[in-house]
Amino acid sequence: MIFPKSIATLIEHFRKFPSIGPKSAQRMAFYLLRMSKEEVERFAKCMIETKENIKTCEICFNLSSSSPCEICSSSNRDKSTICVVAETKDLIAIENTNEYKGLYHVLQGLISPMDGIGADDIRIKELLSRLTDDNVKEIILALSPSVEGEATSMYLTKLIKPFGIKISRIAFGLPVGSDLEYADEITIAKAIEGRREI
Repeated sequence: MIFPKSIATLIEHFRKFPSIGPKSAQRMAFYLLRMSKEEVERFAKCMIETKENIKTCEICFNLSSSSPCEICSSSNRDKSTICVVAETKDLIAIENTNEYKGLYHVLQGLISPMDGIGADDIRIKELLSRLTDDNVKEIILALSPSVEGEATSMYLTKLIKPFGIKISRIAFGLPVGSDLEYADEITIAKAIEGRREI
C-alpha cells in the first residue's frame, strides 16, 4: 500500500524502535493519527522534555534527572557493594525487588564483537576507577547469561581479580512457577549449577 509521504515517514520512525516490525509501526502511526491534536502535542512535548531533562549519572551511568543520581547520592545505600548491570532497565528490574540496597554501575552495553562493541565502547574503565575506593568490598555481576553477557562477565572478572575484591554473580535457573519440562537445556544446566543446600 502506498502511504502519503508524512505517514510513510512516521511509520519509518516507529520501525526504528526495538522489536517493532512493519505492521506494528503502521498500527502505531494510525493510532497517533486518531489522537486529538492536543494529545499529540502533549505526547511530543513529553518526548522532548524527557530527552532534554534526563542525564547520565556521572558516577554509575544510570539514567536520571540529576547527577549524581538518586541512588548514588542516597546515604541509605550500602556503599560496599556495586551491582554491575548492562542497561538502566536491568537496574530498574533489580530495584523493583526491594532486595538489593547497594550501589550500581551501568555498563551501557555488553561486549559484542559481532556488533562491533569492544571493551572500550562500554563503561568498564569507569568501573575500574571506582574500585580504588577502599569502601568497595564486593562486585555483583548481574549480566544476562547470553554469549555477550558471559564474555563481558569473564572479561570483568579478569580485570577485577587483582583488586582483591569479592566478585559474585547473580544466580540463573528456573523461574518460579515454571515447568521443568518446558525449560531449555542451558536454563536447566544453570539451575543445577547454582543449586543450594536446603
